[in-house]
Amino acid sequence: MEKFNILLHQPEIPQNTGNIGRTCVAAGAALHLIEPLGFRLDEKSLKRAGMDYWSKLEVTTYIEYEEFLLRHPDAEVYYVTTKAKQVYSDVCYKPGCFFMFGKESGGIPEEILKAHPKNCVRIPMLPGARSLNLSNSVAIILYEALRQQRFADMQLSGELHKLRWETE
Repeated sequence: MEKFNILLHQPEIPQNTGNIGRTCVAAGAALHLIEPLGFRLDEKSLKRAGMDYWSKLEVTTYIEYEEFLLRHPDAEVYYVTTKAKQVYSDVCYKPGCFFMFGKESGGIPEEILKAHPKNCVRIPMLPGARSLNLSNSVAIILYEALRQQRFADMQLSGELHKLRWETE
């Protein structure tokens, strides 16, 4: 199965990106970063948040959004924003698509959103809430896409460390 792709537009907080990288590894997704970044990719805080998963992460960087578009001209991209009218769970996601998230302080630039209104999706929140944490938002969207694929190729049950589950 093709991988889902997480695309971060100018992320600012290394801990968020580290957490997102860890989620990508656990979910079999690739991470794409559009510069400028608010940190260096070799920062301790980035790798600490990503733990030992960071070395297993497929990560690609782009100098700007236009470079991403040139390198992925046929990409299906969903733009996750608090400004969208469409709820994320009302869309059918296909493996290989990209989910774009904006920087923590400002989101995705409105010019990009305006150019793709049908592919903008939102996570519902109560009135007055500005936004969710970036890494939480990524997890919500990515796992909805995986759920729609019935969690193909994923481990669906686990074992206890010291005890055993009762068998029926």
